[in-house]
Amino acid sequence: MRTHIKFCGLARAEDVDTAVALGVDAIGFVFYAKSPRCLDPSQAALLRRRLPSYVCSVGLFVNETVARVREVAGTVGLDVLQLHGDETPEYCALAASDHLAYWKAVRMRGPADLLESLARFGAAEALLLDSFSDGFGGSGQRFDWSWIPQQRGRPLVMSGGLDAASVGEAIARVRPMAVDVSSGIQGSDARIKDHAKMERFVAAVVCADAGLTAGARSDT
Repeated sequence: MRTHIKFCGLARAEDVDTAVALGVDAIGFVFYAKSPRCLDPSQAALLRRRLPSYVCSVGLFVNETVARVREVAGTVGLDVLQLHGDETPEYCALAASDHLAYWKAVRMRGPADLLESLARFGAAEALLLDSFSDGFGGSGQRFDWSWIPQQRGRPLVMSGGLDAASVGEAIARVRPMAVDVSSGIQGSDARIKDHAKMERFVAAVVCADAGLTAGARSDT
């Protein structure tokens, strides 16, 4: 199975175009006011129009009102909600009720965080695992992957400190549905992505998947 790739926090047309050309599966737009990557919905809508139909648009929200989430989702044309705060299962169901999928972020402090979320968020399309930090922004730091059980019963999106050097190990150890990167492909500014880092990240994922496929064949 191929590992899907999400590039998050994109704010420039040239970065979106490069991501699409590299073959990523999802682009993340941030709607959290405290993030330096936060976009106005009208800006995000312009970037969304650059995506072909096979690239998913993901909107990141933190403890936003349901009405605001649904308004932004409609304006931008989002496919998936990434809910990164203290949202409850009931909130998530309401926010995603316009036939949207949602990913619930789990801020990992220990094994119990994932186990609790697996039990609570059964309607989520996936759980996105990120390292815990003060506030709700991504820390760019890796958490202890040994906290993730082999049997999950729910697709996982791996985040938290991933870059071209570490994503291969994450795929080999966890075998997630997708990997999510933002600071690992950052350029000179929080709103700028480094195109060489983007290319190396995609190449590392492809290489890791090829290694898993070769390993599976050798086991048969």
